[in-house]
Amino acid sequence: MLLAGASSLALAASGALAAPVVGTAAAADYPTAHPAVADYTQVSASTTPPTQAQCASAGRRCFSPQAIRAAYNLGPLYAGGFDGRGQTIAVFDSYGSDTMAHDLHVFDQAFGVTAMCGEEAVTCQPGMPTFSELHVQGDPGTTAPPPTSHGTGQESKAGWALEVALDVETAHAMAPGANILLVSTPTAETLGVQGLPTLMNAEQYVVDHHLANVISQSFASAEGAFASPQSIEPLRHAFKSAAQNGVTVLGSSGDNGTAGSEKTPVKSGGSTLPYPSVEWPASDPLVTGVGGSYLCTDPGASGARTVDSTDNPAVCQADSGSAEVGWTNSGGGFSQVFDKPAYQAALPAGSTAIGAKRGVPDVSLQAASSTGALVYLSLPPDGSSGLKCGATPCSTGWYDIGGTSLSCPQWAGLVSIADQLNGGGLGQINPALYKLGTDPAKYAADFNDVTLGNNTTDPTVPGYPAGTGWDPVTGLGTPNAANLLPDLVSAVRAG
Repeated sequence: MLLAGASSLALAASGALAAPVVGTAAAADYPTAHPAVADYTQVSASTTPPTQAQCASAGRRCFSPQAIRAAYNLGPLYAGGFDGRGQTIAVFDSYGSDTMAHDLHVFDQAFGVTAMCGEEAVTCQPGMPTFSELHVQGDPGTTAPPPTSHGTGQESKAGWALEVALDVETAHAMAPGANILLVSTPTAETLGVQGLPTLMNAEQYVVDHHLANVISQSFASAEGAFASPQSIEPLRHAFKSAAQNGVTVLGSSGDNGTAGSEKTPVKSGGSTLPYPSVEWPASDPLVTGVGGSYLCTDPGASGARTVDSTDNPAVCQADSGSAEVGWTNSGGGFSQVFDKPAYQAALPAGSTAIGAKRGVPDVSLQAASSTGALVYLSLPPDGSSGLKCGATPCSTGWYDIGGTSLSCPQWAGLVSIADQLNGGGLGQINPALYKLGTDPAKYAADFNDVTLGNNTTDPTVPGYPAGTGWDPVTGLGTPNAANLLPDLVSAVRAG
């Protein structure tokens, strides 16, 4: 049963969110995670989206929903009535955003995206997709912590509000007919105390109560930041339940390339891990890890995928003729915790070899901030939001945003469309994705193989090159949605 209309539901900590736990772990076993927003620039303070000229002045190209849809070939699906209708995407974020219903309305009005029951100033009609909010243990306002705070530096509710706007607006733009359930927890991402366990219990609740077909996770922590590999196991209960209940779980692969950070719950804590690392939950075999690319297509095109090697950024100009290049910050590599799953035993011809451990990511989509998506966000008056745009406080308006926080919710939208094609949740999709990858004809038709780029972000930590087939930067590649989604459904059904 789905939450109705614009309702918000607050649940007490006791009882309602109790979840099965495999093993036990002390609070100190959990590291500090972060929203996977790599970079953002406020491009306009108006309710009208910025022009490409405004974006170009910031060294970027900004993508509208229509341009993104054209780049990944969603037009034929929409023409056939497949837009995610009847399915529900659950987006999980700390704090949430108390302006999301308003911001979603501005976004939809600006780009002509389908209105949702639950967004501000919209009269609900039968058959309309629904935006709802589930506040676990309360609903804090979008305010910054006081300057005297002794917290971890992760408590900026405005920073998480930017993540929320990105997740909700881009998932909706990709699957305009799908319902969206924003699930928020009131805890800072001091995961040594309460962050990750609370988020996982919230996911367990959503799975147990059949509130969504797809789960989008735009948060991550390096595997090496956990006290031990064993300390991850107690957090996996929701993923195991999701796999048993036909729910697909996706996770951002991270925005640091191969350079993981070992964080402690203090503002100045943290150091770079001395070896290439990947981030959890994207590294979990039960999760579809989503990496990122530079999208070097025409941001003004709305009909077809059109390469643009003329405009910013420089990487698109340098790789003339390429529609996508592996993003430098795309999290990827090989797990230190999880063994290689059976579905990665066979890969497309020419792929980077996967040894004994799980390879990350599985798939990708646009994520580079320099070829990012436009998102609308409301903030408190200048100076009180806690969110900085360079040396000055950010304000309400349009932001161009990147990160695997962008690629993950958009992939969640794609999965919801596949769920509609299927008539219900597909559950774990990784085996089917890799099965398609081993069929040369289907792989060529279903994926855009990204063969350029490298994810070395720290010269002291080796990265990996993108290449033919699967690679530790973009996985199997990015989707040709009109071909991939029907084939994905068929592959899942075939087992």
